[in-house]
This record gives sequence, C-alpha cells and structure tokens, in this order.
Amino acid sequence: MTLPIIQTYNLHRDFMMGEQTVRALDGVTIEVQAGEFLAIMGPSGSGKSTLLYLLGGLDRPTEGEIWVSGREIAGLDENDLATYRGREIGFIFQAFHLVATMTALQNVEFPMIFNAVLPKIRHERARSLLERVGLGERMGHRPTELSGGQQQRVAIARALANDPHIILADEPTGNLDTHTGQEVMELLTRLNREEGRTIIIVSHDPSITHYTTRTLHLLDGKLEIREESL
Repeated sequence: MTLPIIQTYNLHRDFMMGEQTVRALDGVTIEVQAGEFLAIMGPSGSGKSTLLYLLGGLDRPTEGEIWVSGREIAGLDENDLATYRGREIGFIFQAFHLVATMTALQNVEFPMIFNAVLPKIRHERARSLLERVGLGERMGHRPTELSGGQQQRVAIARALANDPHIILADEPTGNLDTHTGQEVMELLTRLNREEGRTIIIVSHDPSITHYTTRTLHLLDGKLEIREESL
C-alpha cells in the first residue's frame, strides 16, 4: 500500500491575542495522496490558511505531527525546514508576492538561486516556465506592468522553479476577476492532470471545487465530518 504524500496527526495551532489563547486548529488529522488536487474550504477564520502554512513549513504546530514524503517536518531545525520549503514545496499566494523591482524572468529565477542552480540553467528554466504559462512575450516586464492574472501566472511559474512535488495555493483567485480566476484554475488543473503534481488549494469560493478531485471542510479549526470527492 502506497503511503500518503502528506499526513497530519492531531494538529493544533494556538495563537496569543493579548492574554487570550486563540485556537486556530483543533486536532486536525488528514491524509493527502500523491497526485491529488485537494480543496480545503471554510469561511474566514476557519483555520484553512493556518493549515496550509503548517504543511508548507512556514509555521510550526503547537501540538501534533506533520509527515511529508515519509519525513516528520514539524521537528526540523530552521536550516532543514528552509531546505524543505525550497526543494519540495511551491507556494502560490493571493497577493502574488512578486518582487516589484524584478522582471517576470528574474522573479521566476529567484528561488533557484537559493538552491545553487547555475545562472545559465536557471535562466533557461525560467524562460521555459514563463512560456508554459503563456507569458513568453512578457518576460522583461515588472509586476506593475502586468495585469493581476499575468502576475499570478508569474507566481505559478515561480512556484514551479525548483520542480516541487507539492504546490500549496492560498486563495490564488482571490484578487482576480471571475474569468481570470477560471484561467488560473485551468492552469493549475493541467499541472495536476498532465504532470501529476499534488496541489492543495485553500479558498472560501465554492466554484474551485469544480476543478479539484476532493474537498475537505474546516470550521472553527476543526475538520468537519463531510468530505466530497469527484
């Protein structure tokens, strides 16, 4: 039996707000198979982004375990955690988080610098990725010269720069109009179906479930019993 690519056990995450403890996640246990396109749904404050950041190694749980590709990541030191983020995870954010002073090409090249990819190789790979997302003619443009949809395509190309097994997307259509959001979701669907990448997307927009293969629901930091598969 093939082990899931991601497993969490009794995951908790608490935050302090003044003297009050706020529990963002409350005992979340999930499994994600390699090649899944998983949607995690829930209203604002449900804990879905917190869960995504824990899976991506951007935060640490208060309690519980996170296993990715057979390795428990919650206990990794900062150097190993940075290596994990750089090699195994591709991040896509609602606000794009592109470097304003860099061109599209430079933004996509940037993550490869930290993995010591040779300049010629990272340049060629960045060009190839931008062409794949339909931005072959916009490589020299900075983020302010691109539309929201184009910026998100640059962000997707950047997420693929180090050829990660897992892509984590936090509200990737949240700042886009309906048509552009559909184009972004279709692009993510192709990455999942044609390349077999495991994609986890968090959103409060129910329309994204038309593209994903399974849906989990969070409410008040807890995984609801209902689960939907396509």
